[in-house]
Amino acid sequence: MVAATPQRVVVLGTGGTIAGTAAQAGDNIGYTAAQVGVGALLDAIPALRALGRPVVTEQVAQLDSKDMDFAVWQALALRVQHWLAQPDVCGVVITHGTDTLEETAFFLQAALDPAKPVVLTCAMRPASSLAPDGPQNVLDAVALASTPGARGVMAVCAGVVHGAFDVQKVHTYRLDAFGSGDAGPLGYMEEGQLRQLRAWPAGRGAMLAETVPAETMQSWPGALTHGDPDAWPRVEIIMSHAGAGAGLVQALLAQGVDGLVVATTGNGTVHHVLEAALVGAMGQGVPVWRATRCTSGRILPTPGAVLQDAGALSPVKARVALMLYLMAGH
Repeated sequence: MVAATPQRVVVLGTGGTIAGTAAQAGDNIGYTAAQVGVGALLDAIPALRALGRPVVTEQVAQLDSKDMDFAVWQALALRVQHWLAQPDVCGVVITHGTDTLEETAFFLQAALDPAKPVVLTCAMRPASSLAPDGPQNVLDAVALASTPGARGVMAVCAGVVHGAFDVQKVHTYRLDAFGSGDAGPLGYMEEGQLRQLRAWPAGRGAMLAETVPAETMQSWPGALTHGDPDAWPRVEIIMSHAGAGAGLVQALLAQGVDGLVVATTGNGTVHHVLEAALVGAMGQGVPVWRATRCTSGRILPTPGAVLQDAGALSPVKARVALMLYLMAGH
C-alpha cells in the first residue's frame, strides 16, 4: 500500500523586515526591508525539511509593509483564494512586515472567510541579524498551517498565535510585538505543536455582527475583483484629541472622501467641535464610524449616540470594514 503524499503548504512572500538586510549584522534598526526573496528566505531554514511537509513558495510582492496598498491586497487575496482551492494544499503562510500585518490579516479574513488556515508571520529583526527571529516564526507558521482542523486567518509571532480580528501590534521593538487585547491569544506554538486556548477565528458573520448587518457581508468577496484598486472607496481615519477641530473633516469632504472613521477617546467620546463636523459629513451622505483609540476594550453603545459604533474593531480595522461595506454598494 502506497503512503499518501503529505498535503502542501504554500508560502507567499510580500517582503517586510523578515526579508530585510542591513550592512552590519549587529544592526537591527538601520536595515532595508524586503531584500530577500521568499524562496531564498526558506532555503536558509533547513529545519523546514524536518517537518516532512512539501512547501511551495511564491513571491506576490516585495515591499516594506508600511507601504502596503490595495493593489497588493487584491493580488494577495486572489493568490490565497487560488491556492486554498487546490485539494492538495492544507494551508497558506504569508511572510509580511509587522507594521500593517493586522490590517492585511483583517482584510483577508473579512474578504475570504477561509475554511483552511491562512497564517501571517513576520520578524522584528532582519534576515541579516546575528540572531534573526524570522526563521522560527516561519517554522511555527508552517506547523500551524499544517495543523488538522485549523481554519481562518491567523498571525504567529514569537510563538504566540493571534486571530485576525484581535491581532494588533503593541510594541515598537521587542520580538513579541503583538497582542490580542481582551480576547487573548488563540494559543501558543511549542516545539512545532499548537497549544490551543481558544476556538479558531470566527467567521466573517460572527466577527462583524455587532458592526455590520449580516446580509451586507455576502458581497464582500467582490472586493477581490472590484476592478482597479485605485478606484476602491476612500476611507480616512481622523483622531479625536484635546483641541480637535473641524478642519480635517472639511478638507476631506472637499476632496470627495467616501467614508470616515473617527478614532475616539474612551468609550466612543468625540470632541464636540469634531463631532459636529462629523455629523455634518453624515448629512452630506458620508458614513462615519467611531472606533476607540484605546488598545483594549470595545465601545459599549450609549443612549442617543449619532455615530455608528465599530464595536471591538480598532480604527484601522474599522476602516477596512467600512471600505468593504461601501464596496458592496451600501
